[in-house]
Amino acid sequence: MKLESLIVQKLTETFRPLELQVINESHGHSVAPGSETHFKVVVVSQEFDGRSRVQRHRMVYQALSEALASGVHALAIHTYTPAEWHETGAAPTSPPCLGGSKR
Repeated sequence: MKLESLIVQKLTETFRPLELQVINESHGHSVAPGSETHFKVVVVSQEFDGRSRVQRHRMVYQALSEALASGVHALAIHTYTPAEWHETGAAPTSPPCLGGSKR
């Protein structure tokens, strides 16, 4: 199973999200073509109601422990309750890579 598919599966099973975006941002980094090492995830779920940002991130890391052990180098996590997502409507744009041969 592709790593991106595993991430989608685990987040869907764990959080039953109203909105889920799993974006492979590896192409913008100094990695081999077709790599799955840099991801941004946006999860909107009622499971986050009443939880701090740190608690939410811990929940995501726990849900993705298997996937993270498979070689993920970077994971940008954006978690929202449905009310927060209604107000925001979009996750922030990722900054450009400044490492390796991208400099």
